[in-house]
Amino acid sequence: MKYVVLVPDGCADEPFDGLDGRTPLEVAKMPNLSALAAKSLVGRAAVIPDGLPPGSDVGNLSILGYDPNEFHTGRAPIEAAAMGVHLDPDEVAYRCNLVTVGTDGTMVDFAAGHLLSEQSAPIIAALNAALGNGREGVTFHAGVEYRHLLVVPREWADAECTPPHDLTGRHAVLPHGPASDRLIKLMDASRAVVAEAAGEVGSTATQIWLWGQGVRPVLPRFTDRFGVEGRLTSAVDLVRGLGVLSGIEVMDVAGATAGFDNDYGAQRDACVESLADRDFFLLHVEATDEAGHQQNAAAKVESLEAWDSEIIGPLLGTLGNFGAFRMLVLPDHATPLRLGTHTSDPVPYLYFDSQRPGAGGLYTEAGVADAPIVPGHQLMSLMIGGAPGST
Repeated sequence: MKYVVLVPDGCADEPFDGLDGRTPLEVAKMPNLSALAAKSLVGRAAVIPDGLPPGSDVGNLSILGYDPNEFHTGRAPIEAAAMGVHLDPDEVAYRCNLVTVGTDGTMVDFAAGHLLSEQSAPIIAALNAALGNGREGVTFHAGVEYRHLLVVPREWADAECTPPHDLTGRHAVLPHGPASDRLIKLMDASRAVVAEAAGEVGSTATQIWLWGQGVRPVLPRFTDRFGVEGRLTSAVDLVRGLGVLSGIEVMDVAGATAGFDNDYGAQRDACVESLADRDFFLLHVEATDEAGHQQNAAAKVESLEAWDSEIIGPLLGTLGNFGAFRMLVLPDHATPLRLGTHTSDPVPYLYFDSQRPGAGGLYTEAGVADAPIVPGHQLMSLMIGGAPGST
């Protein structure tokens, strides 16, 4: 038996005026997904448990079968694992965005114009030289594009921080709590360093933004938990880090990006290649989430249509060559175009078993609106073990 999980990040949505009151899943031309849904089990999953932040860290933990209430410690330490940054027990990692904040304190752009990694690397190097490099336990680590990492002593952890993508167009809400003074001081000090370095590389970044902190989580190995070996592909450090922490091999796929230029076919081919000697594969694409954040309805629809034509259709034509297979399709959270940020709303899921077709239905938000809500972390058990809640 082969097991394939497809994660169109943030694809779930709300009816949107710009799409005549429909959602992107309702508008997108997805004949392969529609045909698959007609012989699958479709329903609603709570991938974001009550009380936890609606982020990809929580949602993808759920998708991989780990109850976030038990295993979630924060977003940044997962990304640290993907970057090969070791965290000692007395250290905490923060997500460190390069952002654009206006002179009036408005969060103009949580991604600083989606600057390239080649632009951001020298900015982070300058920050580390001026404000970090191990002094007082502070170290900056360069990541991808606007997404970077800060490692600090554990006593810096006690603060409430707002994700910058929740603040777009609003007055930026600074951290608060016992450790907030240290964080704000560092964010303030970053402005002069970022201004000089960003000017040299043609970036609109104005400062750093700290959030998503946590200590290194300890996850049971995926293979020990579910009895199958697997791989995954994603251009996002967060998902790749979960692979590292859970023992799922991470494939580097040329052409896989976190933007609209993602090579869907390359990721599909990696999935097929991997299934030749491993039974499990997770394929994650970020583009639908980016479209939601940018409130770009056309891009979100186009990304879904690329999923259908370049991944779902070809996979359905190939997976039968391996014998019996099961497929799970669901996003890690909703990213409504109306809001431009994540929500905790339940998301539609699709579960297909080539040996036992389901009752069928529509894979849209409205199509599953009356379905009971299943805890997201139980779906992996449903797919691999056939019994919800077995973990």
